[in-house]
Amino acid sequence: MNNVNAEKWIAVDITVRQEAAEAVEFALNSLDALGTSISFRKIGQTESLTVTGYFHEPPDSLVLQDELQYALRTYGFGMDAIVSVENSEIENTDWLAEWKKHWKPTTIGRFVIAPPWADIEAADKIMIRIEPNMAFGTGTHETTQLCINAIDELYHPGDSFLDVGTGTGILAIAAAKLVNGESDFLGIDNDPDSVKIAMENAESNGVSFIEFALETLNPELRPFDFVCANLTIAVILPMLKDLLTKTRKTLVMSGILAEQEPLIVEALAKQNVENPHIDRQGEWISVTVVKA
Repeated sequence: MNNVNAEKWIAVDITVRQEAAEAVEFALNSLDALGTSISFRKIGQTESLTVTGYFHEPPDSLVLQDELQYALRTYGFGMDAIVSVENSEIENTDWLAEWKKHWKPTTIGRFVIAPPWADIEAADKIMIRIEPNMAFGTGTHETTQLCINAIDELYHPGDSFLDVGTGTGILAIAAAKLVNGESDFLGIDNDPDSVKIAMENAESNGVSFIEFALETLNPELRPFDFVCANLTIAVILPMLKDLLTKTRKTLVMSGILAEQEPLIVEALAKQNVENPHIDRQGEWISVTVVKA
């Protein structure tokens, strides 16, 4: 997710049957899309969605086809769910316009996630304003919602908090909104643009005490009471031991497909962690480990 200020993007528009849109979005994210957007379209009597992935360079057509086949099969669809695939070149300003057109407020437990331009009344909710951009984490994806629900239920004000792969910083911001006064908060990411965006979002949400750093999970990093890692299972498994080591009380992991549950449960068992708590939303799960 680099070069947020690039002048042009390649947009890969995949028109798909409405029920298979999430599978296509998963495939685009697997190809490291800089971001995605979804728009409704009606062709004749058929309702469909166009899922757009944004890239610096167009993905190889055969690789794209393989990822689409895998994702659709995982979600229980065939390639006939896809109506068309088209590439186009767009201006950076067009990308921002697409975000503003399609991104709406999202309610998650006590929180409501909204773009800065949305005029909404939510006096009974904790408001988080996130500026849409190329960093992952705007509140619309199931994995983000699973993590925020876990924070809402399990985070205790005053506990230190680590967000691994912070993206927009939304998870750290959500936890920080529950704190009265400053506390020990850190979000780390290996993408400099994400770190910059997360800092800006924290400041605009009045929680600039959150520290954001361009780094990965490493042995020198101090332990935290509450740790979140909304990544993918391919990234989580190699660092699982370190995630557990850095967690004093509660570890929440997501970015994991429901079909991958046996993999993470088995990996945790090898670390002497039995019966983790599993929450599900759509095709995704979160895995929570609470230490005694």
